[in-house]
Amino acid sequence: MFAGGDEFARTQKGNNNAYSQDNEISWFDWNHADWQKQLIEFTTRLIAFRKAHPIFRRPKFFEGRRIAGTKDIIWLNSDGSEMTVEDWTTRESRCLCMLLSGDVLDVRNDQGDPVRDETFVVLFNAYHESVKFALPGKQDVNWEVCLDTRDESSFPGEPGSHSAGDELELIERSLCVLRQVKGTQEDARSISWKQQQGAEAVAPPVPPRPSKHQAIDPTPAGPRRRSRGAKPPKISELAQGTPERKKPPIK
Repeated sequence: MFAGGDEFARTQKGNNNAYSQDNEISWFDWNHADWQKQLIEFTTRLIAFRKAHPIFRRPKFFEGRRIAGTKDIIWLNSDGSEMTVEDWTTRESRCLCMLLSGDVLDVRNDQGDPVRDETFVVLFNAYHESVKFALPGKQDVNWEVCLDTRDESSFPGEPGSHSAGDELELIERSLCVLRQVKGTQEDARSISWKQQQGAEAVAPPVPPRPSKHQAIDPTPAGPRRRSRGAKPPKISELAQGTPERKKPPIK
């Protein structure tokens, strides 16, 4: 989500509640430096890229389930194999690959027609060093770089083409988006042909739902209603335990 000013790095100096700051903290400075103009250009192209591809503005969540026999999203390791339970629970892991299938969106437009798109793969490297990623797919699949944050513009002028199984190096803390340009989408939805899947592949673990809050009554009487004539217990009695009280006679 973008807030106003994010497109040119307006930070409000870390103040996330600047509604009462009628000063430079909350003001918009429209005198942009060259690097800010470059950031605006990047944001403009990024919005246009997302608008052109419905797979990046899906109206509902991915589930990792099979739609017509095919997963709507596939999670891969940097070696090109699908992620397992051990991979998701490894704290040292700082990189992964996300493959989005454009022909199994399970979404329809206003006219009721199925929405289709190309197949993309997104590489994430949050590690502090460069990491090599083995591109997924069978041998006849080719990928083209659409976005690479290693470059200042991020959108390459001449997109480079890479074959499935090739190793693509990502610099530290960067992201790369590639589009399938050769081969079938079915062949692209495969682990790297140079790898063999070992353990069973799984989707990201779902965090447990929090239990419903149950109100706690600190008084010994609990939720029972005391009679009008009964005095409330003292704090010292609550700490030490309240002696049994005789029930008032019923009138």
